[in-house]
Amino acid sequence: MDLNAWQSRLDAFAAERGWTPYLNAKNLAVALSVEASELLELFQWLSPDEAQRWGRDDPNQRERLADEMADVLMYLLHLSRVTGIDLEAAAEAKLVKNAVKYPAPKAE
Repeated sequence: MDLNAWQSRLDAFAAERGWTPYLNAKNLAVALSVEASELLELFQWLSPDEAQRWGRDDPNQRERLADEMADVLMYLLHLSRVTGIDLEAAAEAKLVKNAVKYPAPKAE
């Protein structure tokens, strides 16, 4: 996935609709939280087993799940652009930090 290309597409989409003035860090963080909550809502009352299967076989469920996941991703891409955070570099750095913080168990 080319994150820069996606950010450009999202910027153009927003500009065509006059949304650019509203795409600031605060608004985007709020929108991201709302969309993440909508994603969570899909799983709210499911057991772990039901949640594992949800959206796998039912096309309507799968579309709802995909839509919410896409909303989260798009707001995150907008937020990374307006804050100047390189998401790919940030993810790489965080993975290194996590490897140090949570080392894999040593084989005996």
